[in-house]
Amino acid sequence: MSTLATTAAGTLRMRIPYRELPPPTTIIPATATTLPGAVAALKSFLTTPPPSGLPDRTVILTGAGLSVASGLADYRGVNGTYRVNKSYKPIFHHEFLTSHETRQRYWARSYIGWRGLGRAGPNPGHYAIRDLGDLLAQRYGSNDHKHKSITGVITQNVDSFHKMSHPDIRTVELHGSLASVVCTSCRNQFPRDEYQTTLARLNPIWADFLREALASGALETEDIEERNKRGIKMNPDGDVDLAEAPYTTFRYPACPSCLKEPPRKADGTKTWVEIDKDGAWVPTSTAGVLKPAVIMFGESISAEVKNDAEQAVDNAGRMLILGTSLATYSAWRLAQRAKLRGMPIAIVSIGGVRREEMFFEDLDPQKAGPYGVRVEMATEELLPALVEELKSSNNGAMVTEVPIGTVFPSGSSNGRPSLIE
Repeated sequence: MSTLATTAAGTLRMRIPYRELPPPTTIIPATATTLPGAVAALKSFLTTPPPSGLPDRTVILTGAGLSVASGLADYRGVNGTYRVNKSYKPIFHHEFLTSHETRQRYWARSYIGWRGLGRAGPNPGHYAIRDLGDLLAQRYGSNDHKHKSITGVITQNVDSFHKMSHPDIRTVELHGSLASVVCTSCRNQFPRDEYQTTLARLNPIWADFLREALASGALETEDIEERNKRGIKMNPDGDVDLAEAPYTTFRYPACPSCLKEPPRKADGTKTWVEIDKDGAWVPTSTAGVLKPAVIMFGESISAEVKNDAEQAVDNAGRMLILGTSLATYSAWRLAQRAKLRGMPIAIVSIGGVRREEMFFEDLDPQKAGPYGVRVEMATEELLPALVEELKSSNNGAMVTEVPIGTVFPSGSSNGRPSLIE
């Protein structure tokens, strides 16, 4: 999720790639600049069989742009954090693991920001993905998701909105979820809501501040300038920047499992967990640190999650990319994997995408739409319109759109009728 750079002094530091979006490329096809044109292009893309040898199934890859309509901040969009808050610097994984002060800063800001994330929910774009799954499944004559018309949704988002909105479609959370916290020692997980309650108990002054902020509306307004006037800057993933806040007073709990039975390190060395009189973790401890169950900058994605994401790509014949600049390599490499497999790719995202020209450089202009789409439009507007168009096709029944002249042999195992010219 980040790269290494060398400072003038010769030391290594972490660098976040692509803080600024590259310029967008040409809309594909040219008719997709309007809502009807974009709907028609995506309809053709989703209903045209992919190139020979690829399964007629879709994998969806999503990013923060999909959740902007839910009231959450993104990183690189029009009002993204990297644009409106130039001083923003996320906490890196190695900083969180090694510094008590860094953890105090993280949990204090997250404690305040959790309220906004907790009250948010899926938006029409998320629910449209659920409906697409149902509609595409009808191509197999069934609403049973065992047919896997969508092999999976791979998301970089940590808000869990995909699992809420379409539980029948498998979601691979590439970067984890903020709904849980995980122990860095024993790896046990605990619900974030319960953790939030403990943070409030350990930090009554901060709890009072949160109540005041909520009463003033500072956490409710979507006006960025108004938030800044009140000393609050909203960042992605439930992070709130509070000017001159006394983060060093913030306390956080220890892992209850490690507190009860401290684990041993890989080399057999004993660890210990100590708490103060209220149950807060103290720096003399050598284990029991809880972190959000997300992949922080500089942290590696687990082999299991990588494999799940790759399988979702390999089991599909086309990829639909929604609301992401693909700036992080973990996401971009999946799109590259789809491209190398010969899969048609459609991108719906406002602003440029990392090396997006690569995905369309060999696209035959005559096949734009069925085998490649690039649209710059809000997902919460476009996807529901696409669903409505697919519902209305042939009185609600899905019709496979194929190039004129294509003939399927009688009795074909793909279950489609022969095309009548």
